[in-house]
This record gives sequence, C-alpha cells and structure tokens, in this order.
Amino acid sequence: MAEGQHRSASWRRLPVILKAVIVGTVVGLVAANVWPLLLVKLGMPIAAAAEAVFLTTYVWWASGGGPPHSLQAGRKDSFRTRKLSRAEWYWGLAAALFFALTAHAAFILLFRLVQFPAAAFHAGYDISFISSAPLRWLAIFVSALSAGICEETGFRGYMQRPMEKRHGVVVAISISSLLFALVHLNKDWSLIGVVPIIFGWGVLLGMLAWASRSLVFCMIGHTLMDIGMFAYWWTQIAGRFSERPISETGLDLPFYLEWGALAAVLAITLIAIARLRRLSVLAMAS
Repeated sequence: MAEGQHRSASWRRLPVILKAVIVGTVVGLVAANVWPLLLVKLGMPIAAAAEAVFLTTYVWWASGGGPPHSLQAGRKDSFRTRKLSRAEWYWGLAAALFFALTAHAAFILLFRLVQFPAAAFHAGYDISFISSAPLRWLAIFVSALSAGICEETGFRGYMQRPMEKRHGVVVAISISSLLFALVHLNKDWSLIGVVPIIFGWGVLLGMLAWASRSLVFCMIGHTLMDIGMFAYWWTQIAGRFSERPISETGLDLPFYLEWGALAAVLAITLIAIARLRRLSVLAMAS
C-alpha cells in the first residue's frame, strides 16, 4: 500500500507536460497498433470485425466509461466529450473534409518540387496477401479509422487537453504537433520535406480540437486523410502519382493550379475552424 501511494505521489509531482506526453503517447499509439496485429494474426475479414469491437470498447473507455471510476471525469474531459449543435456539425464536417484535401494538396505540391520517392512510400504497405479488392478496400478503411480514432484520442485529447488547461493552447498544440511528427520519423517515407507537412497536419488538427472542444471532427478528418494516404500514396490501389517535378517540366500551368488549390482548401479549413471556435464560445456562454 505504501509503495503504491509513493508511486502515485511521484506521478503527481511530474510536470503536466511530461505526464501529458506519456499518457497521450500510450493511449494513442498502443491502441493504434492493435489493428496491424489483428490483421496479421486473424486475416480479413475477421480482423476487421475484431477491430470494430476493439474500437467501440476503446472509445467507450477513453470517453469516461468503465474503471477506474476515480479517473472517469478526467478521461471524459481528455476525450472532450460534449453535445454538438447542428451548426457545429456543419462547420466541423466542412473543416474535416477540407483538412483532408489540404493534406493531399500539400503532398502533390511537395512532389512537384522534389521527385516522388515511390519505393520508400510503398515499403511496408504490401496488402497483396488480402485475397480480393473489396477486402483490400475494407482493410484500407479500417486502417484509416483505427489511426484516426486512436491517434486523435492520444494526441489531440489525452496529450493536448491537459497542456491546454495548464499552459495554454499555443504551447499545447505546438508540443502535441511536434510529438505527432516525431513518432512518424520511423517510416521510410519520413523525408525532410514530409516531416514539416506532418507537423502542419498536427497543428491544424490541434486547432480543430481546440476550436470545436471535440475530437469527433479531428477523427473524421484524420480518417478521410488516411483513406487517401493508404489507398493512393502508399498501396496505390486507387492509382499512381505520375506527375514530374518542375525541375523536369518547368513552371507549368498545373503547378500554379496546384498552388492555388492548396491555398483554397487551406483557407476554407481555417475559416471553418474559426467559425467552430465562435460557435463553441457561444455554446460555453449560453
């Protein structure tokens, strides 16, 4: 008993940032890695069914359900559980969709500036062992959903939320976005140009979580983004990126259009986030 109390006291004495980083990383990444294990061990479609059960239980627990009862309120707060208005759903879904479009537009523009490293992007994402095209698409969807739910719960919920309360939103989003980028450095596709883009994704998702006071739209946006990432950039079941860098083509019309598309979808994302923040403030005041 005394040893347990000592460990509890030691944990409470740790800085909020350190505790948030540890808890957010464990809650997000441990859960996100359940799906690959299920896929390898059980195969499709049994793995998809098992992951659906796991994610349902995970969301229930992370949002405040189940033991330990002493931490239920804290888990509910970290999950940003609250009721959303119709207007918030409208702007939140718009923010999620245009965030996903921004993520892909940034990749397209990057690979007009540098050569697309196809081999690095495809390494480790072979799903040819899955027998049929529909099952491959199901695996893509479940992979994206797993990452969207678990990583957003960990990074924008359990990591960012405690830091927001103690150190403010700028510090919280900066640190959670930096950690979000760092945990992706073990991927073959984590090139110099890709890392700042992933950091930017983290900033936008952090702003979305803070503005809406909810993780729902971050999860939707992350899932939509990852469906495209897995299906197009990594496994290529949705097609191949064939555009050449401007070092070969020169500053052609598609390059200017791609810049314009990125600016447009990013602007819409930021407008939607701003509207969400305004609605959230009004909801808190009412």
